[in-house]
Amino acid sequence: MTEDTPAGESFVSHLVELRDRLLRSLIAIGVIFGALAIYPGPGAIYDFLAAPLTAALPQGTKMVAIGVITPFMVPLKVMGMVAFVLALPYVLYQAWAFVAPGLYEHERRLGVPLIISSTVLFLLGMSFCYFFVFGQVFTFIASFAPKSITPAPDIEAYLSFVMTMFLAFGLSFEVPVAQVVLAKLGVVSVEKLKEWRSYFIVGAFVVAAIVTPPDVVSQLALAIPMCLLYELGLLASRLVTPRQVTENSVSS
Repeated sequence: MTEDTPAGESFVSHLVELRDRLLRSLIAIGVIFGALAIYPGPGAIYDFLAAPLTAALPQGTKMVAIGVITPFMVPLKVMGMVAFVLALPYVLYQAWAFVAPGLYEHERRLGVPLIISSTVLFLLGMSFCYFFVFGQVFTFIASFAPKSITPAPDIEAYLSFVMTMFLAFGLSFEVPVAQVVLAKLGVVSVEKLKEWRSYFIVGAFVVAAIVTPPDVVSQLALAIPMCLLYELGLLASRLVTPRQVTENSVSS
């Protein structure tokens, strides 16, 4: 793009590029969605997602579908969610490729490490939620159910709960990435991040109390990893900004 390029033409070219990258991301998600529809299929994927809950239900109890088309639509929604998660690295790359030309060289070098670390941490958050938190939470809740009640959760309500929890844990595991980016770009110093530690701990427990079910198990399962990840982010921030730390210490 030259200096003589009109502002309107530049804006249109950016819109075209944004459209193309969104289209590529949607195509990638669609391809993975089609592959999952062939194998293992939407039913098998939903059964895997529902396994932690069904394991905590009384013997012989199954989930229910209240809506007429719910048994068809909910497994498709789950399959779409899985397709998006699997395509997440490519989607993040497309987003980064769109904004990278407007960044400085040292900022562009963060691209690949950020994409990899963000994807890995998000998947770790979802995995931690699925393999550890769900089992503990559903068992804890089932222990409080009166013997005169037979729980029969609705599959659509369960999907909404699962997506909320996955999003909460996935985003909370991105704390180190946010710290590294802020420190690397010079927005905040590592010393300032250390000063904010106590505020973050309080905030972590507040967020956990809001986004998780009203039980101590799930709240601690979200708040404690967030606090540990904040410490990991402090360590990583020191590793990526050694020169700045040294210069600050010398000048002081």
